[in-house]
Amino acid sequence: MYTLGINAAFHDSAAALIKDGVLIAAAEDERFTHIKHGKRPIPFSAYELPFHAIDYCLQEAGITMKEVDHIAYSFDPSLLNNHQQKANGNNNVATSIFSEQWNDLFLSYMQQAPQHLRDGYPHHLQKRLSGMVIQPERWHFVEHHIAHAASAFFPSPFKEAAVLTLDGRGELASTSYFVGKDNSLQKVGEVCMPHSLGMLYEKMTTYLGFLHSSDEYKVMALASYGKPVYLDKFRSFIHLDGKGCYTIDDFSPEEAFGPARKKGATFEQRYFDIAHSLQKVLEETVLELAHWLYKETKQENLCMAGGVALNCVLNAIIRDKGPFKNVWVQPAAGDAGTALGAAIWIDRKFNAGTPAQPMEHAYWGPAYSDADVENLLQWMKIPYRRLNNVAAETARILAQNKVIGWFQGRMEFGPRALGSRSILASPAEASMQQKLNEIKDREDFRPVAPVVMEEVAGEWFENATVSPFMLFVYNIKPDKADKIPAVRHVDGTARIQTINKKQHQLYYDLLYEFNKLTGVPVLINTSFNTRGEPIVCSPKDAIACFWTSPFDALVINSFLLEKNAVA
Repeated sequence: MYTLGINAAFHDSAAALIKDGVLIAAAEDERFTHIKHGKRPIPFSAYELPFHAIDYCLQEAGITMKEVDHIAYSFDPSLLNNHQQKANGNNNVATSIFSEQWNDLFLSYMQQAPQHLRDGYPHHLQKRLSGMVIQPERWHFVEHHIAHAASAFFPSPFKEAAVLTLDGRGELASTSYFVGKDNSLQKVGEVCMPHSLGMLYEKMTTYLGFLHSSDEYKVMALASYGKPVYLDKFRSFIHLDGKGCYTIDDFSPEEAFGPARKKGATFEQRYFDIAHSLQKVLEETVLELAHWLYKETKQENLCMAGGVALNCVLNAIIRDKGPFKNVWVQPAAGDAGTALGAAIWIDRKFNAGTPAQPMEHAYWGPAYSDADVENLLQWMKIPYRRLNNVAAETARILAQNKVIGWFQGRMEFGPRALGSRSILASPAEASMQQKLNEIKDREDFRPVAPVVMEEVAGEWFENATVSPFMLFVYNIKPDKADKIPAVRHVDGTARIQTINKKQHQLYYDLLYEFNKLTGVPVLINTSFNTRGEPIVCSPKDAIACFWTSPFDALVINSFLLEKNAVA
């Protein structure tokens, strides 16, 4: 049985395909369209479906849409539509997602999604559309937070767990609590709009001059440079009841903190302090919610998803100060992951006897053969060299303090580059962080992250064990800090990725060879893209990014491209 999951309601449009409990493929539409996040979360973009991601998933499975048994869409417009009719002014629940004039349009686009799928397929993708008829019983609207929760629990390593989902908004909920056991998920509570920790963070992201629903991670990075000057003020806006619920006052950031920062303006100290205070109150609030959830469920394990769960500093607080023994976060925790969650939820409904598949890696996107790459290089008349030992020869380049683009295997699903579409460099010199930010045209305060061989992670980062998805920060051990200064953030932490042979053999071998040359089993790993662009997907994307950016080399499958070789 094939189940196709689709996320398209807000942003990070994506698709995922499951066959009898086994994930076949998953990808964000931005990878194919080159539009960051696929689209902006506005009501008149809701009709746009992730046709390119859908087409890729079908291609990976070798099927057409006619052979898909079920289609799961990660938003249920009936919940919001029915609820609006009953709300009657209750300010503790959502009455609309967008302003009144746009909400009906948004809901209409959701309800017409099956027709959009049938009629809106781009002409050049028509081949896999052949024979498609969407009977009502094949189409399933899945509650947004159930999709988040399913993406967190079912691919986790746990048979039982509490599940916490935190995002900006779904149909009604902004925060939801579940208990997962085997093939079931039971909701134990929720917080509804307009009260939302995700929306609070979005509001302040806009105030600080960044793009909301996009740049929240920049605010998290900015926070490390500030002090908790405004912590009490933020605390005064948030009211917890001790039972898993909270309310947030509707306040004006300008009235509370002064004029907003204009985009592109320099940073005053108060902006650092505002970001820091915001981050701290988020951590305090979610930690209290986690303690309530633990008491309510009596579970040792916690699974998390939702856009707020991409806040790796928050995740580390929950890991270190929370009551749960183990914490697992869905690597595609944002809305893209709801495509996966919706597909899993419907697959579980019809395939309850089939065990769910643990998600041990995030490599579920497209891959390209050596023949594909070499044919393209020859067609583009680009000089290249085939490598005899990709890992060893690339390690030698990196040991010379050069920056490389690294393009290997299936692409990552989710927002993090994890060694398939990465920019890699040595962490040995502190100046490399600034150099990479210049190459990628990023803000100076942005840190770069390390990848480390799994078996030695604890020797370099305090209490580090397995962290394959770059979703937690760890303190760098004091005796190792001067060996990897480029990945040390201003607060002494690093957002690490651990890697083992099973997850990505060639990536692991590269670290092994670099360690042999330098004595350091750590590399800088940042996403293979430049500012405002999605992570590269195809060989053509990688070559274009390489030639328009000051990288030293590109290692793409078995081939090496070097700029100084053609000077």
